[in-house]
Amino acid sequence: MKKLEAIIYDCDGVLFESHSANLAYYNQIFTAFDYPEVRVEQKQVAHLCHTASSQQVLAGLMRAEDVPAALGFAAEIDYRQFIPLMKPMPQLYQVLETVACHYPLAIATNRGSSVVPILEHFGLQQFFSAVVTSRDVKKPKPAPDMLLLAARQLGHQPQSCLFIGDSELDQAAAAAGDFHFVGYGERFLLEESVDKVLVQHRDLLEHLSLPVSFD
Repeated sequence: MKKLEAIIYDCDGVLFESHSANLAYYNQIFTAFDYPEVRVEQKQVAHLCHTASSQQVLAGLMRAEDVPAALGFAAEIDYRQFIPLMKPMPQLYQVLETVACHYPLAIATNRGSSVVPILEHFGLQQFFSAVVTSRDVKKPKPAPDMLLLAARQLGHQPQSCLFIGDSELDQAAAAAGDFHFVGYGERFLLEESVDKVLVQHRDLLEHLSLPVSFD
């Protein structure tokens, strides 16, 4: 295995719990076009809204003839109104502060222009040397394009980069691009709990030989 030299993070489900924010965003679009709102109980559809790009979500849940106008409408929405619904993962700042002292960090996310305002809102932008979104590549995840671009911007080969993601799209993108992958979040846990998320943080840091104590 090639020596680990850089770490790339997904955004939603890894850095932030953002299910409520994402559903509120997409439901604003669906309501404007007379589609029913997506409910939390609709797990498969809600998961799509949480992991896929806007193009993928709208193409998957709306009639084809409505998608272009819906994408135009979505582009005019100021996502900052939904940021208060987002919650940083437990001990996120402490974890990033520790890891960033040893590795260059990047974000590769199916989000678009909302990423930078989110990082600024939570005071996290200083930890990341590169931020790659669905707007920066032709194909979003599960294609490896954004991971490959993030690796190039960090100046490292894919085989020396670790990608931390929370979905099957992330896992597929890592495999397609020959990146090391760590599954994070409820889909890689038997049950969702804050305690288990903290254990995942601790296990990851110990795997990287970066011990940190959680108060």
